[in-house]
Amino acid sequence: MPLMPHPAPEDLRRDPLPLRGRTALVTGASRRAGIGHAVARRLAAYGASVYLHHHVPHDSAMPWGADRIEDVIASVRAALGDPGARVVAGPGDLTEPSAPAELIATATETLGGRLDILVANHALSGSDGTLDTIDATMLDAHWAVDTRSVLLLVQAYARHRATLPPRTPGGRVVMMTSGQDIASGMPGEIAYALQKGALASITRSLSTTLTENAITVNTVNPGPVDTGYATGEIYDAVAAHSPAGRWGMPDDPARLIAWLTTDEAAWITGEVINSEGGFRR
Repeated sequence: MPLMPHPAPEDLRRDPLPLRGRTALVTGASRRAGIGHAVARRLAAYGASVYLHHHVPHDSAMPWGADRIEDVIASVRAALGDPGARVVAGPGDLTEPSAPAELIATATETLGGRLDILVANHALSGSDGTLDTIDATMLDAHWAVDTRSVLLLVQAYARHRATLPPRTPGGRVVMMTSGQDIASGMPGEIAYALQKGALASITRSLSTTLTENAITVNTVNPGPVDTGYATGEIYDAVAAHSPAGRWGMPDDPARLIAWLTTDEAAWITGEVINSEGGFRR
Protein backbone atom coordinates (compact mmCIF):
# COMPACT_ATOMS: atom_id res chain seq x y z
CA MET A 1 0.00 0.00 0.00
CA PRO A 2 1.57 3.33 -1.05
CA LEU A 3 2.23 6.00 1.56
CA MET A 4 -0.16 8.92 1.47
CA PRO A 5 1.28 12.47 1.41
CA HIS A 6 -1.01 13.52 4.24
CA PRO A 7 -2.37 11.41 7.11
CA ALA A 8 -6.09 11.01 7.53
CA PRO A 9 -7.63 13.36 10.09
CA GLU A 10 -8.16 10.54 12.58
CA ASP A 11 -4.45 9.68 12.32
CA LEU A 12 -3.54 13.20 13.46
CA ARG A 13 -5.16 12.68 16.84
CA ARG A 14 -2.60 11.64 19.42
CA ASP A 15 -2.98 8.19 20.92
CA PRO A 16 -2.84 8.54 24.73
CA LEU A 17 -1.13 5.12 24.86
CA PRO A 18 1.28 5.18 21.90
CA LEU A 19 3.36 2.32 23.35
CA ARG A 20 0.48 -0.02 24.17
CA GLY A 21 1.63 -3.59 23.53
CA ARG A 22 5.31 -2.62 23.30
CA THR A 23 8.06 -3.77 25.64
CA ALA A 24 11.09 -1.88 26.93
CA LEU A 25 14.34 -2.39 28.82
CA VAL A 26 15.67 0.63 30.70
CA THR A 27 19.14 0.23 32.19
CA GLY A 28 20.36 2.12 35.23
CA ALA A 29 16.83 2.57 36.57
CA SER A 30 17.65 2.04 40.23
CA ARG A 31 16.98 5.43 41.86
CA ARG A 32 13.75 7.41 42.01
CA ALA A 33 15.84 10.57 41.66
CA GLY A 34 17.43 9.31 38.43
CA ILE A 35 16.77 9.75 34.73
CA GLY A 36 16.27 6.00 34.22
CA HIS A 37 13.38 5.97 36.65
CA ALA A 38 11.81 8.99 34.94
CA VAL A 39 12.14 7.36 31.53
CA ALA A 40 10.63 4.12 32.80
CA ARG A 41 7.64 5.99 34.25
CA ARG A 42 7.04 7.74 30.93
CA LEU A 43 7.23 4.50 28.95
CA ALA A 44 4.87 2.83 31.40
CA ALA A 45 2.47 5.76 31.23
CA TYR A 46 2.47 5.45 27.43
CA GLY A 47 1.36 1.82 27.71
CA ALA A 48 4.61 -0.17 27.56
CA SER A 49 5.64 -3.10 29.73
CA VAL A 50 9.02 -2.22 31.26
CA TYR A 51 11.98 -4.16 32.59
CA LEU A 52 14.08 -2.11 35.02
CA HIS A 53 17.77 -2.96 35.21
CA HIS A 54 19.62 -2.02 38.40
CA HIS A 55 23.03 -2.43 40.00
CA VAL A 56 22.61 -1.46 43.65
CA PRO A 57 26.29 -1.91 44.64
CA HIS A 58 27.22 1.01 42.39
CA ASP A 59 24.74 3.38 44.03
CA SER A 60 25.62 2.14 47.51
CA ALA A 61 29.20 3.24 46.94
CA MET A 62 28.16 6.76 45.86
CA PRO A 63 27.53 9.75 48.20
CA TRP A 64 23.81 9.72 47.39
CA GLY A 65 23.40 6.06 48.37
CA ALA A 66 21.12 3.37 47.05
CA ASP A 67 17.34 3.41 46.76
CA ARG A 68 14.97 0.58 47.63
CA ILE A 69 14.30 -1.26 44.38
CA GLU A 70 10.84 -2.15 45.66
CA ASP A 71 10.05 1.57 45.88
CA VAL A 72 11.37 2.20 42.37
CA ILE A 73 9.21 -0.60 40.98
CA ALA A 74 6.15 0.66 42.84
CA SER A 75 6.65 4.17 41.48
CA VAL A 76 6.84 2.95 37.88
CA ARG A 77 3.86 0.62 38.35
CA ALA A 78 1.83 3.55 39.66
CA ALA A 79 2.37 5.25 36.29
CA LEU A 80 1.12 2.34 34.15
CA GLY A 81 -1.27 3.55 31.49
CA ASP A 82 -2.31 0.11 30.30
CA PRO A 83 -3.63 -2.18 33.07
CA GLY A 84 -2.44 -5.15 31.06
CA ALA A 85 1.18 -3.96 31.00
CA ARG A 86 3.83 -5.13 33.47
CA VAL A 87 6.78 -3.68 35.38
CA VAL A 88 9.55 -6.04 36.46
CA ALA A 89 13.12 -5.53 37.57
CA GLY A 90 16.38 -7.39 37.82
CA PRO A 91 20.05 -6.84 38.66
CA GLY A 92 23.02 -6.83 36.34
CA ASP A 93 26.70 -5.99 36.73
CA LEU A 94 27.50 -4.60 33.29
CA THR A 95 31.22 -4.61 33.96
CA GLU A 96 31.04 -8.33 33.14
CA PRO A 97 31.49 -8.95 29.38
CA SER A 98 28.71 -11.55 29.31
CA ALA A 99 26.20 -9.44 31.27
CA PRO A 100 24.73 -7.36 28.40
CA ALA A 101 23.64 -10.37 26.34
CA GLU A 102 22.33 -12.08 29.45
CA LEU A 103 20.34 -8.98 30.38
CA ILE A 104 18.77 -8.71 26.92
CA ALA A 105 17.84 -12.40 27.05
CA THR A 106 16.34 -12.11 30.53
CA ALA A 107 14.35 -8.98 29.74
CA THR A 108 13.08 -10.48 26.48
CA GLU A 109 11.95 -13.71 28.12
CA THR A 110 10.40 -11.93 31.10
CA LEU A 111 8.44 -9.55 28.90
CA GLY A 112 6.92 -12.30 26.78
CA GLY A 113 9.52 -13.12 24.15
CA ARG A 114 9.86 -9.80 22.35
CA LEU A 115 11.84 -6.66 23.21
CA ASP A 116 10.97 -3.49 21.31
CA ILE A 117 12.78 -0.68 23.09
CA LEU A 118 16.27 -0.43 24.56
CA VAL A 119 17.16 2.67 26.59
CA ALA A 120 20.81 2.39 27.65
CA ASN A 121 20.81 4.89 30.49
CA HIS A 122 23.38 3.38 32.86
CA ALA A 123 26.81 4.91 33.47
CA LEU A 124 29.72 4.73 35.88
CA SER A 125 29.90 7.58 38.39
CA GLY A 126 33.19 8.63 39.97
CA SER A 127 36.52 6.91 39.28
CA ASP A 128 37.53 9.84 37.07
CA GLY A 129 39.68 12.93 36.98
CA THR A 130 41.55 15.54 34.96
CA LEU A 131 44.10 14.77 32.26
CA ASP A 132 46.82 14.93 34.89
CA THR A 133 45.12 12.55 37.35
CA ILE A 134 43.48 9.87 35.22
CA ASP A 135 45.15 6.49 34.88
CA ALA A 136 44.64 3.27 32.98
CA THR A 137 42.36 1.83 35.63
CA MET A 138 39.98 4.80 35.39
CA LEU A 139 39.95 4.68 31.60
CA ASP A 140 39.33 0.93 31.52
CA ALA A 141 36.51 1.16 34.11
CA HIS A 142 34.64 3.80 32.13
CA TRP A 143 35.21 1.98 28.86
CA ALA A 144 33.76 -1.23 30.28
CA VAL A 145 30.59 0.35 31.68
CA ASP A 146 29.91 3.47 29.63
CA THR A 147 30.79 2.18 26.16
CA ARG A 148 31.57 -1.53 25.86
CA SER A 149 28.47 -2.66 27.72
CA VAL A 150 26.24 -0.33 25.69
CA LEU A 151 27.56 -1.64 22.38
CA LEU A 152 27.16 -5.23 23.56
CA LEU A 153 23.60 -4.46 24.66
CA VAL A 154 22.83 -3.04 21.21
CA GLN A 155 24.44 -6.07 19.58
CA ALA A 156 22.38 -8.54 21.60
CA TYR A 157 19.21 -6.48 21.07
CA ALA A 158 19.80 -6.35 17.30
CA ARG A 159 20.34 -10.11 17.17
CA HIS A 160 17.03 -10.62 18.96
CA ARG A 161 15.18 -8.26 16.60
CA ALA A 162 16.65 -10.12 13.64
CA THR A 163 14.71 -13.20 14.74
CA LEU A 164 11.38 -11.38 14.37
CA PRO A 165 9.42 -11.02 11.13
CA PRO A 166 11.07 -8.55 8.72
CA ARG A 167 10.54 -4.89 9.57
CA THR A 168 8.62 -5.59 12.75
CA PRO A 169 7.57 -2.12 13.95
CA GLY A 170 8.63 -0.51 17.19
CA GLY A 171 12.38 -1.17 17.19
CA ARG A 172 14.06 1.62 19.13
CA VAL A 173 17.49 2.21 20.68
CA VAL A 174 18.26 5.31 22.74
CA MET A 175 21.74 5.85 24.15
CA MET A 176 22.95 8.59 26.47
CA THR A 177 25.80 11.01 25.91
CA SER A 178 26.83 14.16 27.81
CA GLY A 179 28.09 17.70 27.09
CA GLN A 180 31.65 16.64 26.29
CA ASP A 181 31.68 18.36 22.89
CA ILE A 182 29.92 21.60 23.87
CA ALA A 183 31.72 24.83 24.86
CA SER A 184 34.55 24.01 27.28
CA GLY A 185 33.69 20.32 27.48
CA MET A 186 34.24 18.29 30.66
CA PRO A 187 37.92 18.76 31.61
CA GLY A 188 37.39 17.37 35.11
CA GLU A 189 35.89 14.08 33.84
CA ILE A 190 38.17 12.98 31.05
CA ALA A 191 37.43 9.24 31.22
CA TYR A 192 33.65 9.73 31.33
CA ALA A 193 33.70 12.38 28.59
CA LEU A 194 35.81 10.16 26.34
CA GLN A 195 33.46 7.20 26.55
CA LYS A 196 30.29 9.28 26.22
CA GLY A 197 31.84 10.93 23.18
CA ALA A 198 32.38 7.49 21.69
CA LEU A 199 28.65 6.74 21.93
CA ALA A 200 27.79 10.00 20.21
CA SER A 201 30.29 9.23 17.45
CA ILE A 202 29.00 5.71 16.80
CA THR A 203 25.32 6.72 16.68
CA ARG A 204 25.18 7.25 12.91
CA SER A 205 27.04 4.01 12.15
CA LEU A 206 24.71 2.01 14.38
CA SER A 207 21.62 3.60 12.89
CA THR A 208 22.76 2.78 9.36
CA THR A 209 23.52 -0.78 10.39
CA LEU A 210 20.09 -1.32 11.93
CA THR A 211 17.90 0.51 9.41
CA GLU A 212 17.18 -2.70 7.49
CA ASN A 213 15.73 -4.14 10.72
CA ALA A 214 13.42 -1.13 11.12
CA ILE A 215 15.29 -0.04 14.27
CA THR A 216 15.98 3.62 14.94
CA VAL A 217 19.06 4.60 16.95
CA ASN A 218 19.38 7.99 18.60
CA THR A 219 21.50 9.43 21.40
CA VAL A 220 20.40 12.06 23.92
CA ASN A 221 22.44 14.53 25.93
CA PRO A 222 20.15 15.31 28.89
CA GLY A 223 22.16 18.33 30.04
CA PRO A 224 22.51 19.23 33.71
CA VAL A 225 19.82 17.23 35.50
CA ASP A 226 19.13 17.35 39.23
CA THR A 227 19.51 13.73 40.26
CA GLY A 228 20.74 14.56 43.75
CA TYR A 229 24.48 14.65 43.16
CA ALA A 230 25.10 18.42 43.33
CA THR A 231 24.42 20.91 46.14
CA GLY A 232 25.49 24.31 47.40
CA GLU A 233 27.52 26.68 45.23
CA ILE A 234 27.83 24.24 42.33
CA TYR A 235 24.08 23.76 42.22
CA ASP A 236 23.44 27.52 42.27
CA ALA A 237 26.08 28.20 39.63
CA VAL A 238 24.59 25.72 37.17
CA ALA A 239 21.09 27.08 37.73
CA ALA A 240 22.38 30.60 37.06
CA HIS A 241 23.63 29.51 33.62
CA SER A 242 20.19 28.31 32.53
CA PRO A 243 17.70 30.74 30.95
CA ALA A 244 15.01 29.09 33.07
CA GLY A 245 17.05 29.68 36.22
CA ARG A 246 16.93 26.03 37.21
CA TRP A 247 18.44 22.61 36.65
CA GLY A 248 16.70 20.13 34.43
CA MET A 249 14.46 17.69 36.23
CA PRO A 250 14.68 13.96 35.36
CA ASP A 251 11.37 14.13 33.51
CA ASP A 252 12.70 16.84 31.16
CA PRO A 253 14.93 14.49 29.12
CA ALA A 254 12.56 11.60 29.85
CA ARG A 255 9.83 13.25 27.78
CA LEU A 256 12.16 13.46 24.79
CA ILE A 257 13.45 9.92 25.22
CA ALA A 258 9.95 8.49 25.56
CA TRP A 259 8.80 10.34 22.44
CA LEU A 260 11.75 8.95 20.46
CA THR A 261 10.47 5.45 21.24
CA THR A 262 7.02 6.10 19.78
CA ASP A 263 5.86 5.75 16.19
CA GLU A 264 5.75 9.54 15.93
CA ALA A 265 9.56 9.48 15.91
CA ALA A 266 9.89 6.63 13.40
CA TRP A 267 11.55 8.94 10.84
CA ILE A 268 14.26 10.13 13.25
CA THR A 269 17.41 8.03 13.44
CA GLY A 270 21.16 8.55 13.66
CA GLU A 271 20.79 11.79 15.60
CA VAL A 272 22.53 13.15 18.70
CA ILE A 273 20.02 15.43 20.39
CA ASN A 274 20.76 17.94 23.15
CA SER A 275 18.09 18.47 25.81
CA GLU A 276 19.66 21.26 27.83
CA GLY A 277 16.99 23.95 28.17
CA GLY A 278 19.33 26.56 26.71
CA PHE A 279 22.04 25.91 29.30
CA ARG A 280 25.08 28.14 28.70
CA ARG A 281 28.41 26.55 29.60
